[in-house]
Amino acid sequence: MPEGPIATIIREKLTSGLNPVRLEIEDDSGRHAGHHHEGGMDGRAGGESHFNVTVVSARFEGQGRVQRQRAVNDLLRTELAGPVHALSIRALTPAEAERA
Repeated sequence: MPEGPIATIIREKLTSGLNPVRLEIEDDSGRHAGHHHEGGMDGRAGGESHFNVTVVSARFEGQGRVQRQRAVNDLLRTELAGPVHALSIRALTPAEAERA
């Protein structure tokens, strides 16, 4: 299934800002159908409001979990203020990803 416009923006911003070796974006909005925050950018039911993101980047080396989360949140500030209601972040270094 092709990515929607919000997922595409998320991919572009995280790729540009973190140069990840792996980036997985899952639109989890369908599990939140009926919630008052569903709808994403176009307001349609089940559309692009809840995401799970796994990002593996060498830029996370030497950073703690909170710093990594802040880095992702800072890159997606506009989306988090608007269409994205919930974002689950798994941010790993390449070495951590190999062990996982």
